[in-house]
Amino acid sequence: MRLKFDEQLDLLNKELITMGAFCENAIAMSAKALTEGNPALAKAVPDLSVQIDHKEREIETMCLKLLLQQQPVAKDLRVVSSALKMVTDMARIGDQSADIAEIITLANIHATDDTQVIHDMSVAVIKMVTDSIDAFVKKDMQMAKAVIDYDDVVDSFFDKVKKMLIELFSKPETDGEYAIDLLMIAKYFERIGDHAVNIAKWVLFSITGNKEG
Repeated sequence: MRLKFDEQLDLLNKELITMGAFCENAIAMSAKALTEGNPALAKAVPDLSVQIDHKEREIETMCLKLLLQQQPVAKDLRVVSSALKMVTDMARIGDQSADIAEIITLANIHATDDTQVIHDMSVAVIKMVTDSIDAFVKKDMQMAKAVIDYDDVVDSFFDKVKKMLIELFSKPETDGEYAIDLLMIAKYFERIGDHAVNIAKWVLFSITGNKEG
């Protein structure tokens, strides 16, 4: 019975890694579309978001079967219930990547110093998402805590974007709608970082029973 359960947990981990890879690709594709001013590339992101949603439902079904068929207790129960919570955050990451892509598709976004800062912010966000999922698979508390701390880096990027856009607004030739679009994109990346923090906290809960570690 235990061997069967461990095999199913291993499969769950693999499915979470796959879903995480979809999330990373969605973020990276949105960021690339932004820095290249490439609406055509942005239009491919919603398809990834759909794949993420499908994977969420598959993992939810897997977790519910584990709960009903194996009736895990204590730490095993925390692991499965944490995975259920994590996929919700991962699905929101897909949604917000698609929201970024929609703005790029509809707006006249072109490569500037502002978009490069937001791209650097997206790289930091991808690291958070990757590390949070790795922390779950590896049961690594220190990695999970590092993700939570790294959110300060993403917040710092967001503050930098806001300051740049304030300066942009002060110039009479500035397209206000364009600046607001950039601010919304940066805000979505900041929210994705928050979801990675949530995932990391569920990792801590799966190990210790406490989301603060």
